[in-house]
Amino acid sequence: MTDDQWERVEKLLPGRVGCPGRSAEDNRLFLDAVLWIVRTGAPWRDLPERFGPWNSVFQRFNRWAKKGVWQQVFAALQEADWEWVMLDATIIRAHVHAAGARKKGENQQLGRSRGGFGTKVHAVCDGLGNPVKLLLTPGQTHDVTQAVPLLEGLTAEHVIADKGYDSEQVRETIERQGATAVIPSRSNRKVQRAYDQHLYRERNQVERLFAKLKQCRRIATRYDKTARNYLALLHLAATMILLA
Repeated sequence: MTDDQWERVEKLLPGRVGCPGRSAEDNRLFLDAVLWIVRTGAPWRDLPERFGPWNSVFQRFNRWAKKGVWQQVFAALQEADWEWVMLDATIIRAHVHAAGARKKGENQQLGRSRGGFGTKVHAVCDGLGNPVKLLLTPGQTHDVTQAVPLLEGLTAEHVIADKGYDSEQVRETIERQGATAVIPSRSNRKVQRAYDQHLYRERNQVERLFAKLKQCRRIATRYDKTARNYLALLHLAATMILLA
């Protein structure tokens, strides 16, 4: 993490320098340690000694994930361009180590699809290709089922998505928000809807977003047993895109 990036996130992290029990003096080293895990895809046990005891780093990461710290930092850095937003989803294959979480009634968002055993990441990005919102579901979940939750609270002028999002519910949601749907009709529609084909070309921004996220090996393959921790790493990777 560069000095400029650190200055933008330093005050968003828990703890205060010099406060007993709430020290933030090593937050930068800790953040660099988690970034090393995200980028390399290595097990926590392989964390280099310069970052400190691996288990201490993991336990701290896990506490922050439970408290929603990673998502809060991501949200705090949002400066979205609301002229238009894009929706899409991508399958993430799960490693064998991702299975076996304790059964506590929590949905770990793992399932089987034609792509194999994995998780599906649903995303919204703005007109500049920056991530706005991220959700997880089991791999077999259809993209359109998460369109309404993704759009909740957004104020874009146009919503761009592929024909997989062509449903009456999605279009009505977009219209209620005062936006215009830029979504091609499914081939089985008797009456094909008109849409702005020139603007639709911008949809590649969300594909580029997934490509950037998957440059982090811990994102491209899911190794985490809990959906909470995988989503936390996903939010950290997305935060680094916002800081770039």
